[in-house]
Amino acid sequence: MNARFVLTKLFRALVTLWLVVTFAFVILHASGDPIEILLGDQAEQEVIDHYKQLYGLDRPMHEQYFRYVAGVAQGDLGFSLSDQRPVTELLAEAIPATLELGLTALAISMLIGIPLGIVAALNRNKAIDRFVMTFAVLGFSIPNFFLGILMILLFSLWLRWLPTSGMGTWQHLVMPALTLGTAAAGSLARFTRSSMLEVMSKLYMRTAVAKGVPRGRRIRWHALPNAAIPLVTVLGFRLGDLVAGSIVTETVFAWPGVGRALVSAVSARDLAVVQGVLLMTAFTMVIANLLVDLAYGWIDPRIRAAKSRPSEA
Repeated sequence: MNARFVLTKLFRALVTLWLVVTFAFVILHASGDPIEILLGDQAEQEVIDHYKQLYGLDRPMHEQYFRYVAGVAQGDLGFSLSDQRPVTELLAEAIPATLELGLTALAISMLIGIPLGIVAALNRNKAIDRFVMTFAVLGFSIPNFFLGILMILLFSLWLRWLPTSGMGTWQHLVMPALTLGTAAAGSLARFTRSSMLEVMSKLYMRTAVAKGVPRGRRIRWHALPNAAIPLVTVLGFRLGDLVAGSIVTETVFAWPGVGRALVSAVSARDLAVVQGVLLMTAFTMVIANLLVDLAYGWIDPRIRAAKSRPSEA
């Protein structure tokens, strides 16, 4: 993989992050004065002016913007107005919980969705295929908050097997992870089935059948590697969606992660925290897309050769 390709991707990543910072700054500042919202309508104007001066919100908008961008470039995401702590400290406390939930849900979705998609493709138009597709449609159609509430009613209030909310033991992780993983598993099952069916209709697969290559070997060495490219894209987006995709689920199960912190910050109009979460989400998506591009070259030698061709000329 040549240096020009990597530098181009990094430049696009930086531009994307800058646009996210700019968008969040402009939109959230236009939504209202965070100091007035924090202190309430009964606060005296002298107190409001004091806090605006303390946090630099009395300065011109362009000056606030350039100060914020310079701070982000140095790793300073600002100061939380509601918690009176640095945003980086708040996010550092919430990120481990979100990663634990998101990565567990991603593993569940892969363990369920990919094998089901393969089974459905190998049994096209049969009863098991229709069953898998029904599960897939239900999986990504049911809203997370509705599925989460159903799980709480069933496993916590009725069967009393699992705790309703919070974090602490592996029992607390089961329902939130299943809620997130079920929706992702449905999408993965559909993409896996479609990708496998497309690959199995290719000419080289028919040639392998004509040569008498055993079915297991055809699937393992020919179909699966070629069908993996679209799946890498889906998994890359799921990896980048660890933060944004868990907001509703963390709220339903009172999971102390980044998503719940974002909801609290939006309610309190805590601009610094909201901007920090948005920037972290964008950074996660950018890194995930970059990893997807690198994985393409590793999985498919044709893509690796195409990317290295300009440097060889």
